Amino acid sequence: MIVHYGYKDGSGEYFISVDTDKCNGCGDCVEACPANVLEMTTMMIDLEDKLVAAVTEEHRNKIKYSCAPCKPEETPPCVSACKQAAITHTWKPQ
Repeated sequence: MIVHYGYKDGSGEYFISVDTDKCNGCGDCVEACPANVLEMTTMMIDLEDKLVAAVTEEHRNKIKYSCAPCKPEETPPCVSACKQAAITHTWKPQ
């Protein structure tokens, strides 16, 4: 399952996507995020509880601002840190 966190508005769109099937719960992305946007959380996936990366509740409604410093980077720190390629980002400014 792919979980998308982000926004789409007049300024463009930005999404952090976590592929829960690929995420192994290592937490490397959480440590790499300079804005503390990510956390490890337990989700019900395929009828099992699994530890996966997710955007914190605090940052879900303000990801536009929380992730702003990393948006222009071709590969943000959270994406670079994920050896399983479970995290991707999409940035399409208007």
